[in-house]
Amino acid sequence: MSKPILLTAALLILLAACATAQPATDAAKPSLGGCALFPNDYYWNTPVADLPLLPRSRPLIAAIGADAVLHADFGSGRWRGEPIGIPFNLVNNAAPRQNVTFEYAGESDAGPYPIPSSPQIEGGSDHHLLLLNTDSCVLYELYDAERGEPGWRAGSGAVFDLGAYGLRPDGWTSADAAGLPILPGLVRYQEVAAGEIRHALRFTAPRSSARHLWPARHHAATGGVADPPMGLWLRLRGDYDISGFPRQARVILRALQRYGMILADNGGPWFISGAPDERWDNDDLHELSRVRGADFEVVDSAMLMAEPDSGRAK
Repeated sequence: MSKPILLTAALLILLAACATAQPATDAAKPSLGGCALFPNDYYWNTPVADLPLLPRSRPLIAAIGADAVLHADFGSGRWRGEPIGIPFNLVNNAAPRQNVTFEYAGESDAGPYPIPSSPQIEGGSDHHLLLLNTDSCVLYELYDAERGEPGWRAGSGAVFDLGAYGLRPDGWTSADAAGLPILPGLVRYQEVAAGEIRHALRFTAPRSSARHLWPARHHAATGGVADPPMGLWLRLRGDYDISGFPRQARVILRALQRYGMILADNGGPWFISGAPDERWDNDDLHELSRVRGADFEVVDSAMLMAEPDSGRAK
């Protein structure tokens, strides 16, 4: 008679463990302002450590720069009078709704966009303006945003429902050359301070070919056929020893081993994007330059694609 009782107890323990594991899964979603940054099985949030390599991995890395070093394109302080990185704005339903005139209107979402009176806009040449409505959990992103007369203008703009799996129409840009959202791929100080980044990162390369791979929807065609396509997904080799790096750099490198990084725009080689924050240790981040392009490998991200027009990963 004792066996059934012990079995029942074991089953109860197992069921209890499963019940407590579910909230942990929900908590694992990258989030900001109370909004999950897309579902857990969205491509940004999917580990790629076990994916096979793309056959042309080495030539594609050579095209970006095998000897070029990893660079954190974000930090504390200012560069040429501007914060270092791509800032984001948390807004709510009370934010003024602004109409925006687009240079690439045929590939932009019309809006209106919830732009506060003094938003944070990226410096440099791209002038990205990222807006997360924490009431609706909708993300609004603009490229080359500028306040004009009588209203706002931008190169392009995109709106993303953070609870959905939809991608841009194939061939459409976003605020990024690859047609992807920018905010989910940024390194943010809060997640590094917490000890773990649970999503892929955004990075740039000097030139790109006239094609794009899922999940990208658009290409810039700034290079030739030997150059990488937008959407190319890479990871830091799993056997690369990150133990000797300072803490902030080590958390970022661990994410690059598990989730990798996606080519989203043209820019410096191996430049990973992040949000500015005065708590970044620029010396720590500079240690990332010990990592070279040759330390990465290209994964076959097509293995993750459930449907061509969906961001859900298998």
